[in-house]
Amino acid sequence: MLNSVSVSISEDDGDVVGRTRVRPRHRRKKTWPGGRREILPRAARAAIRWWPVLLFIPVIILLFEISRVGRKLPDDDRPNLSASSKEEESPRNLNRLDRMTRVVHGVREPCLKILNAEQIEKLEFPASAEADFPAKSVLYKVETGEHHVEGNGTFLPKTETTRFNLFTGYPTLGEREQSFKVNETAAVHCGFYSERGGFKIPDADKDYLKTCKVAVSTCAFGGGDDLYQPIGMTYASLNKVCYVAFWDEVTLSSQKKNGKVIGEDQFIGKWRIVVVKDLPFSDQRLNGKIPKMLSHRLFPNARFSIWVDSKSQFRRDPIGVLEALLWRTNSVLAISEHGARSSLYDEAKAVIKKHKATPEEVEIQLHQYRQDGIPDEKRLNGKKALAEASVIVREHTPSTNIFMCLWFNEVVRFTSRDQLSFPYVLRRLKIPRVNMFPVCTRKDLVNSMGHTRKVKPLVKQTS
Repeated sequence: MLNSVSVSISEDDGDVVGRTRVRPRHRRKKTWPGGRREILPRAARAAIRWWPVLLFIPVIILLFEISRVGRKLPDDDRPNLSASSKEEESPRNLNRLDRMTRVVHGVREPCLKILNAEQIEKLEFPASAEADFPAKSVLYKVETGEHHVEGNGTFLPKTETTRFNLFTGYPTLGEREQSFKVNETAAVHCGFYSERGGFKIPDADKDYLKTCKVAVSTCAFGGGDDLYQPIGMTYASLNKVCYVAFWDEVTLSSQKKNGKVIGEDQFIGKWRIVVVKDLPFSDQRLNGKIPKMLSHRLFPNARFSIWVDSKSQFRRDPIGVLEALLWRTNSVLAISEHGARSSLYDEAKAVIKKHKATPEEVEIQLHQYRQDGIPDEKRLNGKKALAEASVIVREHTPSTNIFMCLWFNEVVRFTSRDQLSFPYVLRRLKIPRVNMFPVCTRKDLVNSMGHTRKVKPLVKQTS
């Protein structure tokens, strides 16, 4: 039997029940865990806890974007960036005199151990380092005369397919082979073959070049690179060294637009500007090889010369550089090892990949080198067999003069990529006392600015 209990609910009590049912829902709306005032502190604590992750994510995204852009831009296009972008990069390198260092056997040391100003001022030019080389004098073949010998060879046909001309002469393959067999008196083709060959220099400039005993030279043809003033020299060197920049009329015009005007004394800053007319090649890269490789022809009385590519600013004392790279090492030629490769055959692949020369002309050059027995070796006399030739330091001796002549003839006969022909001539001629210095030394010698604008090809030559 169930006992029932009746409970009476008044209207007021009903209101209480109704209110108690609504309250839980009303509370849930009002109460957020910790309240809204807790959101910012919680977020701050989370950021403090996870800040390395939050910082790492945008870095990964940025690196990914940089690598993606780098993959899209071919290597051969990188030097041809717009002039504005290159000019934005230049101030970061211009006028820097900081020393480059490297670690050797666990010890950090300067890449270029150069003397201080007081020591440089006291230096005297030493006796020549030339030794153990059979040639004692060099004769340069001219248009007529006993030293222009055709022998049993045949001249290359004078067609548009050959770049030999009245400036270079027309050396045959037989003469080329004979030039590597050096006797006490060597006779070689070495540019300036004929008065009608081109590369004409005003008489006043010729007289100035004859006064130079030590020359630092550069060139810009086709309106290419800007002119960067040399820095880092001592007062003693200023009285002993000529700084000469070779321009053509296109570069002269483009530099005037940039505010670089030649003074009445033919100087811009420390550079003597020599304006060359009637350039012998339509390829401006070949025209640039003339002052680069034939400084002994342009400076007939100079004993030493330093070549600097126009994309670089020379930033060390020239006499100090001669002492560090030639006199101290008892060398007659100093040039930088290549930074990326060691074999001319590997370099040939890179030249083709970067479209610096056609596969056909590169193969012709390599075929000749294989026939001449040049091995695919990465080392020569304990150094890299490949050079980076933007800075060349040398004494003007019979061995280096012949070497430069034959090197020049190779870039005319085959491709203008002088890094391919340098190890070939070095192996064939076997000149002693060559200082192949490390890449970091080259970086200490110059501030690299990069090419500022595309060179204009020479369309028409004047007679």
